[in-house]
Amino acid sequence: MLGGDGPVLEYAVRMHRFATGALFSERLASGGLCAEDIDQLAALLADFHQQAPVASASSGFATGSTRRATALAALDGLGEIAGKNEQRELRDWLDTKAHALMPLWNFRLATSRVRECHGDLHLANLVRLNAGVAAFDGIEFDPALRWIDVIDDVAFVVMDLLVKGRRDFAFRFINAWLDRTGDHAGLPTLAYAMVYRALVRAQVHSLRGAQGMSTARSYIENATAFIQPAQPRLFIMHGLPGSGKTFSSQRLLEREGAIRLRSDVERKRLFGLGMREDSRLKGLDIYGADTTGKVYARLFRIAHLVLMAGFPVILDAAFLRRAERAEALALANTLGVDFSIVVCEAPIEVLRSRLTTRHGDASEADVTVLDKLQGSAEPLSGLESTYAFELEDENPARNAA
Repeated sequence: MLGGDGPVLEYAVRMHRFATGALFSERLASGGLCAEDIDQLAALLADFHQQAPVASASSGFATGSTRRATALAALDGLGEIAGKNEQRELRDWLDTKAHALMPLWNFRLATSRVRECHGDLHLANLVRLNAGVAAFDGIEFDPALRWIDVIDDVAFVVMDLLVKGRRDFAFRFINAWLDRTGDHAGLPTLAYAMVYRALVRAQVHSLRGAQGMSTARSYIENATAFIQPAQPRLFIMHGLPGSGKTFSSQRLLEREGAIRLRSDVERKRLFGLGMREDSRLKGLDIYGADTTGKVYARLFRIAHLVLMAGFPVILDAAFLRRAERAEALALANTLGVDFSIVVCEAPIEVLRSRLTTRHGDASEADVTVLDKLQGSAEPLSGLESTYAFELEDENPARNAA
């Protein structure tokens, strides 16, 4: 009976049904999923992952050998749903890539990146509630499936959005998560995690019989697409504060499927600040010349890693000095990737107005900073202009060297 005296024998749970159409999968299908949903999800998961319990290095969770075995098992579980050529191509890639990633996987386990995660973040396990977005139905029945690398957890969201044809949302999400966590070091493992997750979802849908076969095939085809050779390229933004660099780079990253590195975010990270914390309230000067040099060095270091991982990269910084632009070009040439300069311009009175009214952004550049930078900015040279385009140009590849 309910209530009464004596020891508790069982707990009763009163459940509420989600509103019809509230799941991310439903909102996406109806055209209702929006950028705010994606941004809130990225913030929710970033905060969750940073606070989640950490697996000990001796736990045995998410080791390199375990990852390889589970991915190959997921492939084997598909049976004849995947063609022989697909199976052979996927098996060869999974095996070769696993051996290459073993040191990084094990290093991330040893450095607290394996945590107690959700484990099943496909779009039907994400929901929009009145209070905001939420994830539900995390894996409880098998610890090995939830004690995973945080990159593996977010890879599920990225993969599912890509399979559903929303590359813009996929890269909006991963960039927003990276801005908050700074975990760019995990990006070399992202493709492997997405392939594994796609194979798992293909297997789940195949168990539904004929009605699930089309969806299962979509996941397999996308898994095969994820293993194709990457075509990374390097974009740098160029413009004074308030010229729209971050707005334009957001459009560009969603269009190109790129990873963006923001100087404003990385500058604050150097001081241990969150992206929206105000350094002035803490009495810090984060815009000195020495700091700026360290910020650019950090941007180039991370860009090198991300380009090597196969992603297009956007460096969202002012790049007002020729020496900074030359270093970016040198990086592109060293790695053999295309290079472009995205030019952002606006009349000085517009820049002043934007900076005066701007709030809630990672950048703290004000009119004083604008005046200082305007006087020291070095215009593009003739050679640099050959790499330059404005975002309205829908074909930047024609400007690439």
